[in-house]
Amino acid sequence: MTPTSLRSPAAPAAPTASARGTLRPIPIDAAAVTGGLWRDRIERNTAAGIPSGRAQLVTAQNIRNFEIAAGDAEGEPAGPVFADSDVYKWLEAAAWEYARRPDEQLLRDQLDLTALVARAQADDGYLNTVVPARQGGRYGELPWSHEHYCAGHLIQAAVAQVRATGHDDLLQVAIRLADHLVATFGPGKTEDVDGHPVIETALVELFRETGTRAYLDLARWFVDARGHGILEAHGHQPTYFSDRVPVREATTVEGHAVRAVYLAAGAVDVAVETGDDALLAQLERQYDAMQREKQYVTGGLGSRWEGEAFGDPYELPNDRAYAETCAAIGGIQWAWRLLLATGKARYADQIELMLLNGFLAGLSLAGTEYFYVNALQVRHDAHADDERTPANGRLGWFDCACCPPNIMRLLASLQGYVATEADGSVQIHQYAPSRISAGGARLKIETDYPWDGAVRIVVEEAPGAPLAIDLRIPEWAEGAAVDGAPVAAGSYARVERAFAAGDEILLTLPLSPRLVEAHPRVDASRGCRALVRGPLVYAFEGVDNPDVVLDDASIGAASEVAEHREPGLLGGITALEVGGLRAIPYHLWANRGPSDMRVWLPVA
Repeated sequence: MTPTSLRSPAAPAAPTASARGTLRPIPIDAAAVTGGLWRDRIERNTAAGIPSGRAQLVTAQNIRNFEIAAGDAEGEPAGPVFADSDVYKWLEAAAWEYARRPDEQLLRDQLDLTALVARAQADDGYLNTVVPARQGGRYGELPWSHEHYCAGHLIQAAVAQVRATGHDDLLQVAIRLADHLVATFGPGKTEDVDGHPVIETALVELFRETGTRAYLDLARWFVDARGHGILEAHGHQPTYFSDRVPVREATTVEGHAVRAVYLAAGAVDVAVETGDDALLAQLERQYDAMQREKQYVTGGLGSRWEGEAFGDPYELPNDRAYAETCAAIGGIQWAWRLLLATGKARYADQIELMLLNGFLAGLSLAGTEYFYVNALQVRHDAHADDERTPANGRLGWFDCACCPPNIMRLLASLQGYVATEADGSVQIHQYAPSRISAGGARLKIETDYPWDGAVRIVVEEAPGAPLAIDLRIPEWAEGAAVDGAPVAAGSYARVERAFAAGDEILLTLPLSPRLVEAHPRVDASRGCRALVRGPLVYAFEGVDNPDVVLDDASIGAASEVAEHREPGLLGGITALEVGGLRAIPYHLWANRGPSDMRVWLPVA
């Protein structure tokens, strides 16, 4: 357990100096969220989410699986075939949390668990606690065994641990596993791919951390091999696995939503590290199609329970929406990589939309209960016939527990998404009370966003040279102003000068409520309106409208929207009223027990 010295914690995605890109992430310790909505959620993740997550992994026996594989216990492995991945996601969350707020007990917990993982590793680097015990061997059914998927989450946890704590214990395990994969898979070796992507992003990040080119080359091969019949040859329908069309030719996303967006995120990493502009452009086209045709107003991804999958263009049912929490997280990862690569404000807009709606709805205010599925409508007296259905309300864990530790790792690293830098400039992408050190400056952000549209940037320490500060103006923010001067929506407003300590910039974003329409081809929402205020999508919940059956509710075409600040409700919110109905932010529904709910209301 030897920490590397003089290491500054890098970002979760840290492109090399030679990577193709426009923006550079700042180190994870160069930004801190200091207040507001996100601070509350991060603190609950610290105090309750991460500790309870480790306890759940003990109860569900995920950790015991490693004890069995290490020879410390006897028995059969428990849980799904990908049970190892939940342990690795927790380790990643613990690492980023340590970078945010060093805690010696948390460090000991992750290093003790790391030592157990290391003891479970085979001599040749292979590591999986479930598959060999159940299948009697390795890689016999890679489309479903998730062996590369688990390896990917291990590698991501290892990179996080060395960047956040300086300890390379898990990195050494990851290197041995990655070397095993390089020796086993690829052209002229075992030409097979995992049914669930994530190994691609992991191998690229391991290349970035170690400089070992073989990891990048294997990631590129995994990206390019998909779509050429490898998985279909195993007897599986290729659409589910994003294997019907090669990544370089696909014009949209399809199949299992989490698989699809993880694959796309990894492909962006490959594109920027290899200078492949054609691949990057194709991935932008795919993102455009997803946003235009296959994304809910909440940023939710995946419209079919069948296969947890994307549907056809504009197939977006509300009550049957799947919109898995993990898919929102994968969508954020994809958008972040495209933002770094291109510098386009629309990807930061997408991150905000998904964070505040599609992602945050998956977590309770207490920080210990979760939604797997994020529907946009729950009918009156809905029957909960599956543990995943939102009619249950949020649950403390799931048999398939991919979402809870995924939420933990994103919240623990959230400050890494606030800002970036480029030559002589700093970009502020997400607005929250925070401190940012970038571009030779130290900035303080003061705001009550997303409840209030005033954002004050205070220069606490100025560089010796002129600096450009780029402020994201969301696409919906028509009428925004910087220091009183109008600025264009859907872009970045630049303020550039030789700053002095104490200088301030005031950004004003209009948060007027608005009723939005769906695309006319979305049959489920045709003739309906959704209520939005700033970046927040709102929902009508039965508990706030006890005298109305929401299934029968409607609003007038010219209904006016009133807003009310409610400091004592759900942690302090702005509630809205329209047509006699009361609405709260979508991400907060079901925090007062299971209830009927809907986002879209018909226009009478």
